[in-house]
Amino acid sequence: MRALCTRLSGGSANSAAAGDGSARAAAPRPGPPRPSRARRAVTLAVSAACAAVGVLFATVPAATAGSSTRVNADDPSAFNIKDPRITESSGLAASRAHPGVYWTHNDSEDGPYVYAVDSRTGETVATVTLQGVEPRDVEGISLGPGGELFVGDIGDNLGGSWSEVWIYRFAEPEKLRDTTVTPTRYTVQYADGPRDAESLMVHPKTGRVYIASKNDEKKGGVYAGPEKLSAMGVNTFQRVGRTDMWATDGAFSPDGTRLLLRSYFGAEMYRWTADGRPEPIDTVNVPMQRQGESVTFTPDGRTLMFGTEGEGGGVEPEDLEGELLPERAAKEKAAEEKDGGSGGDGEGNTAEENRELLVGGATFALAVGVWMAVRRLFRRRS
Repeated sequence: MRALCTRLSGGSANSAAAGDGSARAAAPRPGPPRPSRARRAVTLAVSAACAAVGVLFATVPAATAGSSTRVNADDPSAFNIKDPRITESSGLAASRAHPGVYWTHNDSEDGPYVYAVDSRTGETVATVTLQGVEPRDVEGISLGPGGELFVGDIGDNLGGSWSEVWIYRFAEPEKLRDTTVTPTRYTVQYADGPRDAESLMVHPKTGRVYIASKNDEKKGGVYAGPEKLSAMGVNTFQRVGRTDMWATDGAFSPDGTRLLLRSYFGAEMYRWTADGRPEPIDTVNVPMQRQGESVTFTPDGRTLMFGTEGEGGGVEPEDLEGELLPERAAKEKAAEEKDGGSGGDGEGNTAEENRELLVGGATFALAVGVWMAVRRLFRRRS
């Protein structure tokens, strides 16, 4: 469009200037004839129409973006964890205090470390050292309602032979920098005996801690801890639901109405009932990954972030729709769609559609203007 405008409105003038220069170089003869009044009218009409289109190109994107409640630039994107120390990312938790940051940790044989990774760059922006902790098999991480991180040293690669496992709790740092903390330690046992588990979930409203065990020899299930964990003695977790999944991680939605459990190649969404039990809804698409070990909801609850182990491990988003959406996210999305959604005009048109309509109308106006000017030119000549 811009090239067309330049050619129609300025091309003849540039040609005239070039011709004038050639004439001076060759001989002092008269320059080209002065454009007729009709030709000048054509040029003015084209210039005015092009100016109008230019104004639309400059202002329409800004106006529509300003009216959007959730622009594409803020949508979660896939990223890779670049820190060479993180080769077995086995848990994932979206920070509430630091937008775009995800907490993760290695599996066994790393040390008492938790890492904050910026999803915009893939770089580690903080390392938290858990003082006094000698981890055995750290498998899960979750953020509680009070802004505290819970780390689950709950893995049992020996098939459920450990008589007890542990959970560590510490406050999410207000500033992203390397630091050392002394966490609270909770001792955990299962009411029906030891088992292997990799999924630690803290309910974002009640603060109650849950563990999902692997479905090894039909032992898969969701276990609830006491209403409040105690650092004194043993916390016994009771089975509150059965699962048929080899769960490698799990997460509650930010509003607490959904629970997601993932395995290496699949995932299932559950509705979290009022009495604190999982009710299956449907399966969820999982991206193809080397060894899918982690998952978390984004802070708005509309997207799942799936992570994998391995050097340069990838974290990939999966948008949720329909019944899979948590209740609060579904209500927010419905309200946006009712108001026109993502920068719409209240009549179902999106920001991009409105922009295309406006620019299309301006282009049509330009064509009509040029046609009328050319028609006037030929009428005068005839």
